[in-house]
Amino acid sequence: MSARKSTRPEKPTKPKKADATPRLIAENRKARFDFYIEDQVEAGLALQGWEVKSMREAKANLKESDAIFRNDEAWLIGAHITPLTSASTHVEANPVRMRKLLLHRREIDRLRGAVERDGYTLVPLAMNWVNGRAKVTLGLAKFNRIVSIDKTSRTAVVQCGVRNLAISEAAAPLG
Repeated sequence: MSARKSTRPEKPTKPKKADATPRLIAENRKARFDFYIEDQVEAGLALQGWEVKSMREAKANLKESDAIFRNDEAWLIGAHITPLTSASTHVEANPVRMRKLLLHRREIDRLRGAVERDGYTLVPLAMNWVNGRAKVTLGLAKFNRIVSIDKTSRTAVVQCGVRNLAISEAAAPLG
């Protein structure tokens, strides 16, 4: 018995998958300064076709964006995605429309509980491409305490979230 070589061509090798490292689209640097980030969650985005094309060109901005809960769903509001000039003409592009965040029910419940009960804020930190899908990194955050001194009345003003508390010199010496 002689060994025969197969006449079948070899199977082509599959191309390697895309790198799993995230590619940055947009970042909210101000959020890291204004907030103390305690936890981070990655959420998917429900996008329209023109938004995907614009995000591939990195035409997104998260500076004035926020994440809210409405009807047991998480939404991204205020994120600006600039429409391309070559985008479809039959679709009216709204650059700051509300976009649905794609999260599991238990993640939504955990985040909503932290926001409503514990006084946290849900802040978008970055937009990335992960395995060809657009993702938003959300931070579960508390406001940083920023202390500024009013030189005219020598009063320390502590900004903590929504309320401003004025503390007199006797209560908090400015020495």
